[in-house]
Amino acid sequence: MASGGQQQFPPQKQSTQPGKEHVMNPIPQFTSPDYKPSNKFQLLEVILGLAICHCFIREGATVAFTYVKSQEDKDAQDTLQMLKKEKTPDSKDPMAIAADLGFDENCKKVVDEVVNAYGRINILVNNAAEQYKASSVEDIDEERLERVFRTNIFSYFFLTRHALKHMKEGSSIINTTSINAYKGNDKLLDYTATKGAIVAFTRGLSLQLVKRGIRVNGVAPGPIWTPLIPASFDEEETSKFGSEVPMQRAGQPIEVAPSYVFLACNHCSSYISGQVLHPNGGAIVNA
Repeated sequence: MASGGQQQFPPQKQSTQPGKEHVMNPIPQFTSPDYKPSNKFQLLEVILGLAICHCFIREGATVAFTYVKSQEDKDAQDTLQMLKKEKTPDSKDPMAIAADLGFDENCKKVVDEVVNAYGRINILVNNAAEQYKASSVEDIDEERLERVFRTNIFSYFFLTRHALKHMKEGSSIINTTSINAYKGNDKLLDYTATKGAIVAFTRGLSLQLVKRGIRVNGVAPGPIWTPLIPASFDEEETSKFGSEVPMQRAGQPIEVAPSYVFLACNHCSSYISGQVLHPNGGAIVNA
């Protein structure tokens, strides 16, 4: 591994969000031979983001994930084919659903499609995000602010409110926040603000749903090598991405996904709600 400040990745830049996985160098690692499934999610139906699917389906879940049409088409289809090969015999075929989750009616359509196909929802992973650099709050106009908040926090509210109609006692909701919610980030101010909102949303929703037997938790990744990185930063920043944390490297998606598995699994985390896990390369956050 490269040490702090040195090149971590080949310089690269993508011009559109949320970025394309298949053109990244190197390709993010979503699987690992070290991950040993133990059938934690037999006969569970899950809505989640693209990057976390692999572990869930290997644990026996039936999964549906969303993607951005025209931007993530190839990545989505590649993932769908891989998931079909890895699914367990008892799970149903996975689904890839194109949707702009920043709008309530689109989130309702996603939930309706999943319920029509699978009959229920046991686990909801809110994972949609976009981010853009800005050197000053004065550079963030109303249109951009609304767009970032729609994707990063409105979608969490919208998907949750519709999914809850189909979630019973023992279900789990997991929200993706960020290390930036705890340490701040002056270059990603609007993104950071949404991630702080997600922490508060997670804590409040947990209290609201505890009497229904539905747990709500969060995951706050540090620097993780995903398509969002080359789509957000210039070549020099991308090449050194992740070198600032104590482990002096970016994490891979497979190093984050087990946190979601743990929080979704009742026999692993049945006494945990309103909490946030921090797979972040050793950064200390006290909150």
